Amino acid sequence: MKTKYIFVTGGVVSGLGKGITAASLGRLLKNRGYKVVNQKFDPYINVDPGTMSPYEHGEVFVTDDGAETDLDLGHYERFTDENLTKNSSVTMGKIYQEVIERERRGDYLGKTVQVIPHITNAIKEKIYAFEDTDVDIVITEIGGTVGDIEGLSMIEAIRQVGIESKPEDVLYIHVTLLPYISGSKEIKSKPTQHSVKELQSFGIKPDIIVCRTEVEIPDEVREKIALFCNVRKESVIANRTASCLYEVPLMMEKEGLANETCKHLQLEKNTPDNREWEELNEKIKNISNKKITIGIVGKYVKLEDSYLSVIESLKHAGIENGVNVKIKLIDAEKVTKDNVKDMLKDCEGVVVPGGFGNRGIEGKIQTIKYVRENKIPFLGICLGMQMAVVEFARDVLKLKDANSEEFDEICESPVIHIMYDQKDITKKGGTMRLGSYPCTIKKESLAEKVYKTNKINERHRHRFEYNNEYREKMEEKGLIISGTSPDGKLVEIIEIQNHPYFIACQFHPEFKSRPNKPAPLFVELVKAAIR
Repeated sequence: MKTKYIFVTGGVVSGLGKGITAASLGRLLKNRGYKVVNQKFDPYINVDPGTMSPYEHGEVFVTDDGAETDLDLGHYERFTDENLTKNSSVTMGKIYQEVIERERRGDYLGKTVQVIPHITNAIKEKIYAFEDTDVDIVITEIGGTVGDIEGLSMIEAIRQVGIESKPEDVLYIHVTLLPYISGSKEIKSKPTQHSVKELQSFGIKPDIIVCRTEVEIPDEVREKIALFCNVRKESVIANRTASCLYEVPLMMEKEGLANETCKHLQLEKNTPDNREWEELNEKIKNISNKKITIGIVGKYVKLEDSYLSVIESLKHAGIENGVNVKIKLIDAEKVTKDNVKDMLKDCEGVVVPGGFGNRGIEGKIQTIKYVRENKIPFLGICLGMQMAVVEFARDVLKLKDANSEEFDEICESPVIHIMYDQKDITKKGGTMRLGSYPCTIKKESLAEKVYKTNKINERHRHRFEYNNEYREKMEEKGLIISGTSPDGKLVEIIEIQNHPYFIACQFHPEFKSRPNKPAPLFVELVKAAIR
């Protein structure tokens, strides 16, 4: 089968759920037996989100092959259960960087380098990268909204793909807002009409219009949108607010999104097997009324998306354990020795997640000391593990100046220090220890009970590590090293015995959690919190 292409654009306003639409369609097509890959094209000039503030762009999602990507790739992976690669994350910065490097090498043989054809050709190369592979369908989401000046070359590139391919091999989906005016009790289609007109002005006629709406779309409104936007009525799809994110694929199935897609792309297999997804949603609906609260003590709590994968992983663990997990975001900067008890008083479990920089560090350390001493279930991730080591060194080993070299380069007890191969690196972007690495787990440890195996692979994003000079002293006092790199040189998991659940890892288990395959470290945290 020749590779088919689906392009998802957005109009009116951003944040309408293009990513969830693309992820949901990916799941529905996979459930029909197709090999699907999702892509995200972001118009900004950053090469990747790796150097961007979480307040600016939410979390940075990391793939197995070490790409630092937009958080929408997390949605794609969680919905489709496919491990994506660097080919699934493309920015205008990456495109410009590649084109300029080619120009410097003389690859263009003295020609004037222009947006068309050189930039657009480079974009199309990323789209066509899955040709001659086992991929049946590529779903590409274009970030931002139609008409944004920085995204015009991406819109032009996907227009050219439509010209270069057979009509049945390319599909354009446009996601728009359908506002409801409560005063007059009317749904207004004009913003959608204007958005489609804008898209058409760039030479792209949408085949399907997905309307983000809070209410049911009456037939007469569907007919009006179909008439003025030049699509069939069946191709006007409602995307209503769901009580749970994972309901959306089944809602889109009922609306006919996948069916219309299969018709347009002339896909022969159009009988879905949604049983697994239906069972998942049934499981969610049947969760008991029991609730537990898990505190996330972090540095970026003003924007929930900064910890999106951690939050989703806790929800996955709640589904697995049959409880509603309530998330309490706690600003680490506000946690002190005097108020930590009050800040954590209603938390049955605590996560201290990753992050960078000195801000809020002492609050994280006070949190870890409190949960360690008061037997509250705890999971530390990346920086959270490093601060667990610092806290233990200060309070148990009595190394009062213990710290990470990230925050104090001249401290006498650097229990966390920079990785050897990171010492001479000056560029920040894409230079950390990134991607999937193997880990060997100690027998009869808590980590082994959690993972039920002695060999795992997890994704990393860090420059600093546990200082091996302190390993023996730490273990003597009860900080157990239960996971290391296969050669034993890098500490990947630590834990404390005689505690309901105290475990921390240098990697990011949240990046591999799926709603129907939750990450084990989160599942056991929630289980301990229930106990």
